[in-house]
Amino acid sequence: MARVDVIMPQMGESIAEGTMSKWLKQVGDSVKRDEPMFEISTDKVDAEIPAPSAGVLAEVLVGEGQTVAVGTVVGRIETEAGAAIAPPAEAQPAPAAEAPATPPAPVEPAPVAEPVVTPAPAAPLERVTIAGGAGAGGGAEETVEERLRRRSTPLVRKMVAEHHLDLGAIPGTGNAGRVTRQDVLSYLESGGKTAAMVAPPPEVIAPAPAPAPAPTPAPARPAAPVAAPSSPAPVAAPPAPIRAVVPPTVEAWEGDRVEPWNRVRKITAEHMVMSRRVSAHVNSLIEIDFTHVANLRRRHRDAFAERGVNLTYLAYIVKAVAENLRRHPVINAAVSGENTVYRRDINIGIAVALDWGLIVPVIHHADELSLLGIARTVQDLAERARGKRLVPEDIQRGTFSITNPGGFGTFVGTPVINQPQVAILAIGAIEKRPAVVTLPDGNDTIGVRTKGMLCLAYDHRIVDGADADRFLADLRKTLQTFPEHQT
Repeated sequence: MARVDVIMPQMGESIAEGTMSKWLKQVGDSVKRDEPMFEISTDKVDAEIPAPSAGVLAEVLVGEGQTVAVGTVVGRIETEAGAAIAPPAEAQPAPAAEAPATPPAPVEPAPVAEPVVTPAPAAPLERVTIAGGAGAGGGAEETVEERLRRRSTPLVRKMVAEHHLDLGAIPGTGNAGRVTRQDVLSYLESGGKTAAMVAPPPEVIAPAPAPAPAPTPAPARPAAPVAAPSSPAPVAAPPAPIRAVVPPTVEAWEGDRVEPWNRVRKITAEHMVMSRRVSAHVNSLIEIDFTHVANLRRRHRDAFAERGVNLTYLAYIVKAVAENLRRHPVINAAVSGENTVYRRDINIGIAVALDWGLIVPVIHHADELSLLGIARTVQDLAERARGKRLVPEDIQRGTFSITNPGGFGTFVGTPVINQPQVAILAIGAIEKRPAVVTLPDGNDTIGVRTKGMLCLAYDHRIVDGADADRFLADLRKTLQTFPEHQT
């Protein structure tokens, strides 16, 4: 009887772990090769994972909601259907019996609980180990676990830098002790934010043998209060975002339904709160007369439909935005410390609302696509996002984002910037409205026009109001005079 291991796949070069969202097959179910078998969620993307072989699902080793390392065996397929009845009985005791032998299993239950219970002792121990290793074992190479320990997502590194923390002092609950966003938030919430300032640890640990006298000079440094004012500022900042990301416990009343956040919702919450805290959000709004675009769309919609493409207002807007981002590079930029990064590529992210959250797939090199190419790409990305068939590359390297609340009838929205970008455009409902129309003879009258509002949210650290207004004015001109030959 042959069994095939089903492993947690690596959905991108920087992905080290994944969460088992849902098993689409149960123990004893038959599966076909390449048939969707389970759903996973990572920092980058949600996806359905196909079966590596045909047979019967014999064992489920990782339950729904568990986060394990890439390469972990999450289940096994029995390639002989005749053995399908036996495995279910063994599958029950298997996790308990095999847990010690399977690396990922102990990593999650045991370390997660212990470091969190005793964060204070863990911090100094890890700092001493790291300092000692650097000083004594100069020729020793880092182990795989140490590399994973130090490795973290850009968001985690940004949070650590902003709060002046020592990454080595934070107990990690990820793979091989890898520090996650939640670990940083828990560490700050527990009061550890002042215990691991980046500058002090090296000084305190390195002179461990000789600093006995050092504590004496320390009190004699009354000038420290001068530096203290700069220190309280970053220390006082964290509480606000933490309360937003980790809401206080609220009592559920009779008849209420309590639903835990899924991974996508948690990531979205953390990302949005971080964006509000990092960027100076300002909004500018402009009204667009879409009557000309509506006429173009009506004339060419059937021709696009024959090619299997739905011609929407969004396609025209994306095309116009792509053209104008090249003329206004500051809108297509990013902030890096005290530097502005002007992006060469124009990659426009389109927010897609899903039943389980929000995701922003990206149209790469949008300025090089025709209207047909943009319409086809928008349609393809939306369909694959809803079918959980996006790959990590589909949601990476965005330089500007567009969200379309108007599709639900919203008059206008004021969106949150998608970091590390500096601007995002919200499209309001496009509908017929009464408007003042100037006749050829110069007289004014009331007419019916197709109109909609656009709102640009931008980071006022590098985008001035004049920059945003010029971009919106050019965008309106492009849409209201859109060349028919481009359709």
